Amino acid sequence: MIYWQLFVTYFKIGLFGFGGGYAMLSLIQHEVVESRQWVSNTEFTDIVAISQMTPGPIGINSATYIGYVATHNVWGSVVATVAVCLPSFILVLSIARVYRKFYSNPQLGYAFQVLRPVTVGLIAAAALLLMNKENFTDYKSLIIFGSSFALTKYAKIHPILMIVLAGISGLLLY
Repeated sequence: MIYWQLFVTYFKIGLFGFGGGYAMLSLIQHEVVESRQWVSNTEFTDIVAISQMTPGPIGINSATYIGYVATHNVWGSVVATVAVCLPSFILVLSIARVYRKFYSNPQLGYAFQVLRPVTVGLIAAAALLLMNKENFTDYKSLIIFGSSFALTKYAKIHPILMIVLAGISGLLLY
């Protein structure tokens, strides 16, 4: 039964998670923390952090990890990962066929322009979701966040180096 629940949940996430992994985070959090209670809010925050640091899309990485946590074996990971990828695979194949027929239609271009601000809004919702008391428990977290943001934006430090520096800062401060 848990495998079917994982499949349906992650298929739905994959189907309605427009805008990529960060845009999916609020939907994933709602499904796996609030509705299904497979992980706690603190565990979810840790999963997001680990999924950001590992290679691959964050939605797929989190599906793999949560599938394992929910079932305590690798088959849960496989089911959740396949389920989150399957809608995109089906939709891309379908859209490619339609797009080849109608690529010069201006209304199709307008439809893509309308989806852009929606995607930005979903990513902003994911950022706000991660700004919770588990992530910002004291001034040290705010210092690491603010410094990381400023150094990445203004000093143009590479994001991977920034992740390593933030990790070292966390080790030293905590």
